[in-house]
Amino acid sequence: MVSKSEFVVVSNRLPVRRAGPKSSRWETSPGGLVSALTPVLRDRPSTWIGWDGTIGRAPRPFVHDGIRNDPVPLSQSEIETYYDGFSNRTIWPLYHDAVRSPEYHRHWWRPYVEVNRRFAERAAQRAARGGIVWVHDYQLQLVPGMLRQLRPDLRIGFFLHIPFPPPELFRQLPWRREILEGLLGADVVGFQTKAGIQNLSRLARHLLGSSGQSGELIHDRRRVQVGAFPISIDFERYSKRAADPESHARANELRTRLGQRHVLLGVDRLDYTKGIDTRLKAFRELLVSGRLGLDDAVFVQIGVPSRKRVDEYQQLTRSIHEIVGELNGEYGQVGLNAVEYFGRSFDFEDLVALYLAADVMIVTPLRDGMNLVAKEYIACRNDDTGVLVLSEFTGSARELRQALVVNPHDIDGLVGGIETALAMPTVEQKRRMRTLRRQVRQHDVYAWAQGFLDTLAE
Repeated sequence: MVSKSEFVVVSNRLPVRRAGPKSSRWETSPGGLVSALTPVLRDRPSTWIGWDGTIGRAPRPFVHDGIRNDPVPLSQSEIETYYDGFSNRTIWPLYHDAVRSPEYHRHWWRPYVEVNRRFAERAAQRAARGGIVWVHDYQLQLVPGMLRQLRPDLRIGFFLHIPFPPPELFRQLPWRREILEGLLGADVVGFQTKAGIQNLSRLARHLLGSSGQSGELIHDRRRVQVGAFPISIDFERYSKRAADPESHARANELRTRLGQRHVLLGVDRLDYTKGIDTRLKAFRELLVSGRLGLDDAVFVQIGVPSRKRVDEYQQLTRSIHEIVGELNGEYGQVGLNAVEYFGRSFDFEDLVALYLAADVMIVTPLRDGMNLVAKEYIACRNDDTGVLVLSEFTGSARELRQALVVNPHDIDGLVGGIETALAMPTVEQKRRMRTLRRQVRQHDVYAWAQGFLDTLAE
């Protein structure tokens, strides 16, 4: 029999992954959420509930690196409907300002409800009386409400890692009331920015008859705290690695291989919300106009594959490859490309070396809940040099005010932002970067987790 836990984390994926496709060995998944919650989980009897990535029957609960993992099973059909379907073709585009048109299908909604109920029931089984359950993200928005019905004794928190849309968009959702009821089952609902607070509060009052102000709602005779908790990174981990002489040696080697040109860098999961094609088009305009030459700068773009089963993502991959091919075919020379594109993930050490090698970091999502790549770049710039070009439609733009903030829909403005970044004097770079680094250092991922949990414990 599995013992009860005082603290339970519920997310779509467990904090571990298999070491290889057929391996029985587990390794800790990268990411700030895992880093932030590990000390909390180890400090008391705890369980992390999530999917382990396999199809069908799930492994038995197991302990890895001091954390108890409790896998929840998903069938092939549920992966296609609950995950690929409702989560990523209904909720994802809708919550990202409908950058792509969301699809509304009843045969996706029913599995979404069933899977959420499975997660809620597992959390109800594992949580000790009066314990804390922290639910994460858009795949599990019904869990707080379901869990509240099963275990009213629990303290329940929910954090949405992606944007929460304005009422005008959210109202399109046929199951809008059910989603709101699910979210308001929590004691604390957290968003990346204040816009999420305002949007949820307006919807709750208009659609559910809730009362109260933006930061505190009264729903079903319960008080629900609604707050902004901007997520961050493990600043010291990145900064320490960036200070390692080996990282500098790798960065210098990269710059040599790239031809000792100015390095513009983009690091993204391959997603239509990230604006990868937009920034490449802006770079092309600089080349076409002659304001940049092949000897002046190179664009390095990492596009980490994502959701390969979804047609839209396959089309996006082809589109990016075409743009890169056209740029290199038109402006490249033998042994010297205008764009260096890598359609794969990089390990931590190589990523830090890239951040060190980059003169300009270009982060231009059309919509993003936060965007941690911007903060990772800042954490690596120990000498206070480098320039961040940042979309105004990221959550991080609210915090990183010394970045060059641009509208990614405005190609002329984006071109101007890149030009300004490349021409920025070192003195101004240092002034801006010092302020950015102080912000990220003081508000790291540990402060984020502690802030949310302190609010939940009040």
